[in-house]
Amino acid sequence: MKIICIGRNYAAHAEELHHDTGLAKSGAEPIWFLKPDTALLRNNDPFYIPAFSQDLHYECELVVRINRVGRSISERFAHRYYDEVGLGIDFTARDLQRQAIAEGLPWERCKAFDHSAALSPEFLPLAELGGNIQQLEFALDIDGERRQTGDTSLMLFSVDRIIASVSQYMTLRMGDLIYTGTPAGVGAVKAGNNLRASLCGHELLNFDIR
Repeated sequence: MKIICIGRNYAAHAEELHHDTGLAKSGAEPIWFLKPDTALLRNNDPFYIPAFSQDLHYECELVVRINRVGRSISERFAHRYYDEVGLGIDFTARDLQRQAIAEGLPWERCKAFDHSAALSPEFLPLAELGGNIQQLEFALDIDGERRQTGDTSLMLFSVDRIIASVSQYMTLRMGDLIYTGTPAGVGAVKAGNNLRASLCGHELLNFDIR
């Protein structure tokens, strides 16, 4: 099982991190990276802030679960490779990420550490949410305060385009997870915070930071 994470997929988030927002131009491909299965944080278990970071950020994202094996998938057929969606938090050691970017180094230390990919215990059938994956809304609250609001219609790269692009380089297998990018509003977490995330009004994540 692979965890495939898409970067800079919402223009407002790219802008808040001072990144280029012209990624979706003709011929461009999404930015993506991998997390190992040891990164998963399941069942709304608490997240423990790792000792190696002093600036740990949350990034709430729609998560798509692949339901069949596919390689070199055409964008027009990509919708056949998923039928349910959930939510996740891509935890990022932002201080280590800034260092990696400055030194031109890979991102594994800041993105792929243990439990850095919180995953909702429940996935919802896309058909029950209206059937259009590019017309979904999700939100993240921390300690009861709204921090992020996402609308998949604002993605720079659609889910189908992501699947088509990634599958040109690696085979997608049943159970693979695609974290589709985060909207604006990312920020730091601290011990004692409670994170709650909902998808189209359905609460899917509710866990504490320790």
